[in-house]
Amino acid sequence: MKQAVTFYSEGCKLSGDLYLPEGLRPADRRAGIVLCHGYTGVKDLYLPDNARVLNEAGYVVLTFDYKGWGASEGPRSRLAPYGRAADVQAALTFLGLQPQVDPDRLGIYGTSYGGATVVWVGAVDPRVKCIVSVVGVGHGGRWMRSVRRPDEWHDLLARTRADREKRVLDGQSAMADRSQILLPDRQSAELAAAARRANPAAVNELPLEFIDDTLGFHPEWVVDKIAPRPILFITTDDDRLVPPEESEALFAKAGEPKKLVTLRGFGHYEVYVEPAFGQVMTETAAWFRKYLPSA
Repeated sequence: MKQAVTFYSEGCKLSGDLYLPEGLRPADRRAGIVLCHGYTGVKDLYLPDNARVLNEAGYVVLTFDYKGWGASEGPRSRLAPYGRAADVQAALTFLGLQPQVDPDRLGIYGTSYGGATVVWVGAVDPRVKCIVSVVGVGHGGRWMRSVRRPDEWHDLLARTRADREKRVLDGQSAMADRSQILLPDRQSAELAAAARRANPAAVNELPLEFIDDTLGFHPEWVVDKIAPRPILFITTDDDRLVPPEESEALFAKAGEPKKLVTLRGFGHYEVYVEPAFGQVMTETAAWFRKYLPSA
């Protein structure tokens, strides 16, 4: 069962959906999981499928739109990594307030840029008891450099420097087509475009300040602070948008308990559709069952 909800983060009202498993009794207190979408995603793009699987496993699940995205308040379309971390922490607080949820049993799941966000939140917020990061970014600067030719990289740095100076003088960041900033490979472009066509809330432009925000966001700097709480990393061997080396670097720096799963023969956006989706959620559900029992 899905319920529309709202809550606040840094003074902005966020739009969310609370998913309740079937058969809940008034006295039940289940473990709760917050789902975090990627850089230009919204809660209705992919996450309802994840929520369905986790509901079937007995968990109460919360999805939401970050500030400025989807139906949430805030500056439109800004991808601010630390602001997103604050949103996730607010979502954890809200989820823990629900009468069906045990606030001492909270987990987080994130995909793509959300896979980076949940690592950061897990490291700084001890309320998080279990984490799953799927095709996530470990080091923003390394990631953005890795998917560009040298001339593209230097052009990007020059463009962000000019925008940084502009923002200081007039308070506005220039907008650019998302494909100019994120450089999707052919496989990602085709799969993402197909999914986004069916979702009117999907964003096609980003402010250039996203580049500065991401160049300085490195979850692998803090991933070791998560232990002894468990973290699962899932990546794919043919991910050309967020290379598997990002998850591998996070895994190498994380403490135990930890696990790295590399799916074979899939690209970045294929983790959202079958057959890769089923493999992702089989590993995810097993991890949560082991370290965050639903009941």
